[in-house]
Amino acid sequence: MPEGDTLFRAARNLDAALAGQIVTGWDLRVPDLATSDLTGSRIESVAARGKHLLMRVGDFTLHTHLRMEGSWHLYRPGSVWRRPAYQARAVITTEQYQAVGFELGFVKLYPRSREESELAFLGPDPLTVEWDAPEAVARLGSEPERAIHVALMDQRNIAGLGNEYVNEICFLRGVLPTRPVAEVELVPLVDLSARLIRANRDRPKRVTTGIDRPGQTDWVFGRERKPCRRCGTRILKGRLGADPTRERDTYWCPSCQT
Repeated sequence: MPEGDTLFRAARNLDAALAGQIVTGWDLRVPDLATSDLTGSRIESVAARGKHLLMRVGDFTLHTHLRMEGSWHLYRPGSVWRRPAYQARAVITTEQYQAVGFELGFVKLYPRSREESELAFLGPDPLTVEWDAPEAVARLGSEPERAIHVALMDQRNIAGLGNEYVNEICFLRGVLPTRPVAEVELVPLVDLSARLIRANRDRPKRVTTGIDRPGQTDWVFGRERKPCRRCGTRILKGRLGADPTRERDTYWCPSCQT
């Protein structure tokens, strides 16, 4: 599931391969951008903000989001893609590499001068040097009646946390996903959120339990009806969201989380 750590690694890999390279092929397979062409431009850098990937090419930013199914792959020119061509939404080619964005949630192209305004809605990102924990606490606390799961999922509060992290953070802090923000100690919650996602940014597989073995990487996420790893109580499952279109599965231990 693409969350902030996934984007961090993707951006780092793309930057290492592409930064400084000249674009020799430019193919954006979305109707509004199909005629765009930055061939001949230099790729300056690739970076991530939360769940957003930003490829700076010449005077422009190629801004993409993975949603649930998207991914960026790197290939040597002429090699066989590991996903079908009809899923490709962006194909950026240099002499040394071909970067292919598959099933991207959205693709935008705009002048780099607009980048900050395009991302202004995002909250602090724990994986950037600009991380501001007090600001994250203030944003979370601005809607005290909101369920803590919903507040943590809101990218305007903390950028990069997705459903797996949010469920695991709630378990580790011993709070029900439905508990109102006003009843949660936000400073240690934000500190844990930052430490947890940072601990995973260099791992190929996300681990929240400290055990990197199949079936043992998560405390509650995806473990409905299985015994809690701490107390043995069966894990429960529900759904929460800011509105019906944004509901996500929640998992919790009714004994460890109150």
